[in-house]
Amino acid sequence: MDRQSFASAIDQICEEKGITREKVMETIEVAIAAAYKKDYGHKGQNIRASFDLDTGEVKIFQVKLVLDESMVKTESEIEAERLAAEAAREQGEEVREAREEDETGEKKVRFNEEKHIMLDEARKADKKIKAGEELLIELESRTDFGRIAAQTAKQVIIQRIREAERETIFDEFKGRQGEVVSGIVQRIERGAVFVDIGKTTGVLFPEEQIQGESYRLGQRLRVLILEVQKETRGPNIILSRASAKMLAKLFELEVPEIASGAVTIKAIAREAGARSKIAVAANEPGVDPIGSCVGQKGTRVQAVINELGGEKIDI
Repeated sequence: MDRQSFASAIDQICEEKGITREKVMETIEVAIAAAYKKDYGHKGQNIRASFDLDTGEVKIFQVKLVLDESMVKTESEIEAERLAAEAAREQGEEVREAREEDETGEKKVRFNEEKHIMLDEARKADKKIKAGEELLIELESRTDFGRIAAQTAKQVIIQRIREAERETIFDEFKGRQGEVVSGIVQRIERGAVFVDIGKTTGVLFPEEQIQGESYRLGQRLRVLILEVQKETRGPNIILSRASAKMLAKLFELEVPEIASGAVTIKAIAREAGARSKIAVAANEPGVDPIGSCVGQKGTRVQAVINELGGEKIDI
């Protein structure tokens, strides 16, 4: 087990995901315990693992709850439960396990040697242990489990790194929601256009496309980051070219007076691909809001029109 690379990977996870090393180690230990139980454990066992990153040593324990006589159901109580269950089944009622209470109100359990150990037996291993506490019994190490543990730890680390990367991408693009970005068409599936926007891929669904506009692989185009959704496989980034916000952002990029706040867009009515109307107002004396948006010889508004495939724009 390459402990140095493990330690570096864990530190990377902690830094990128903002979690403690202890939490990552806990995740690894849970995964190792699950791997051990799958290959070597018995039904009902509670397995716990300890992984020492400094030495590479892995220890496996069976965890048992310590019980005294007052916490265990008697044979007569178990038999009464069985008869009650049979009667309930005959009546077509739902059968639920009855849980008796002792004099203190504590729930009594049916003894299972894989999960439980009696207090007198537990004290042979730990003289100070009390009823209700857990006893950890170290299990014999398997000659081939070191390899399994190493593989499991690696898988967990890789998974955590991927999760950290997805979380980083989500946080970055969530903060950029509402921005116009440049991307390259990566693929087209069932009318949906997938656009490479840098660290990830966004999707331009048919309802967010400009009517009549066609797309081709490798095409560069501007899109609005409309929405960023968190999903198990990573962030789902919804793009748009039909949104009124897209039109507003394009004018903001082309018109310095809008970017500076000297001119404000008051309202937009848009039929994407056909016609749009935009209402603007000046916030500073001496500023012509319409002239600012149109530009000298119409260069500014024409740049927006060209980006939107010839859509007519009235200001």
